[in-house]
Amino acid sequence: MSYAVSGALQAAVFAALMSDVALNALLDNAIYDAVPAGNVPDIYVRLGSETVRDASDGTGAGAVHFLTVSVITTSPGFASAKAAAAAVSDALHEADLTLTRGSLISLRFERATARRIDAASARQIDLRFRARVSDD
Repeated sequence: MSYAVSGALQAAVFAALMSDVALNALLDNAIYDAVPAGNVPDIYVRLGSETVRDASDGTGAGAVHFLTVSVITTSPGFASAKAAAAAVSDALHEADLTLTRGSLISLRFERATARRIDAASARQIDLRFRARVSDD
């Protein structure tokens, strides 16, 4: 197993989201790895949790990464969050990302969960993606 590609994968996902025109039209570049202290925008995207499992084979080390990207908004209803979540999905599903270490074999949308948070005053959509990487 190799976890060594994790940082490169995260950086490539972040770069893909930051450079996506449709997503940034909705968010004005409010995409975070760690949400800053103080005031945050009414809607933003946060890179979330990651679970990794071994996917090494006879050709070398590899891993499957399950990545969560969250859309969070204080806007009433789910409309703006769903529009941003769709843009995140469009930007990442089957994206051909270049990594600084290793290579991305596939990146696919797997599932999403939409829920109310903060005593129902905010909304959050967690999108889960499956990335297969090789440490070549």
